[in-house]
Amino acid sequence: MDEEHGNSIGSSSSNLETAKAERSVWLMKCPVAVAKSWKSHPQSDPHPLAKVVLSLDPLHPDGSSSLQFTMEMAGTEAGSVPKSYSLNMFKDFVPMSVFSETNQGKVAMEGKVEHKFDMKPHGENIEEYGKLCRERTSKSMIKSRQIQFIDNDRGIHMRPMPGMVGLISSTSKDKKKTVPVKQSDVKRTRRDRGELEDIMFKLFERQPNWALKQLVQETDQPAQFLKEILNELCVYNKRGTNQGTYELKPEYKKVVEDTTAE
Repeated sequence: MDEEHGNSIGSSSSNLETAKAERSVWLMKCPVAVAKSWKSHPQSDPHPLAKVVLSLDPLHPDGSSSLQFTMEMAGTEAGSVPKSYSLNMFKDFVPMSVFSETNQGKVAMEGKVEHKFDMKPHGENIEEYGKLCRERTSKSMIKSRQIQFIDNDRGIHMRPMPGMVGLISSTSKDKKKTVPVKQSDVKRTRRDRGELEDIMFKLFERQPNWALKQLVQETDQPAQFLKEILNELCVYNKRGTNQGTYELKPEYKKVVEDTTAE
């Protein structure tokens, strides 16, 4: 058993390319608009997507805020995507490595994560980013409905919806009552992440504090998925008059205030 297990490990490790294992790489969490812009960038285009600017205060080189990272996007982005972003560096994070896999199943280690950043619009672009969020929110609220004509008159496509108990017979005197499924029993479908963020901003325009249960009912989203979004956009009040509720982080409150003012 041990010999077979050892051969299995050796076989799998021989397929792993480790030539770049010690290379330093950066991990960045970027807004949805930036991710979409980069994905649409032609691979054949040799021009860079963006450049990172490192600022150092020479008078206080050892200070915690002496190092500042910003990112300037290339001038090819379409629409109202902000051009300048702040890169907030995490000091403590779990050690990670980056791997890649080809269509042939070959796995390679691309490097070790040296720095982890949270990418946010720069202060001077916050109004422009707020406008972009409002446009996405407006588009997400538009629901397109389609009417489909059914040629089959046997009623094969007219099946009962989930949660309906029994079939109602037109010849039966005692028609069975349908019992709707409880909302908690319905499997909720995840929305697009950017669309859900826009809806969350809209809800926090209505009121500044929300409990998780209220947000689940308002958005009809899985609680765990909703928590991931809340941890990024909000702070959780553990005490005080708003105990047990979420409210927007200060940098996002600015966007909501600008939206309300307009």
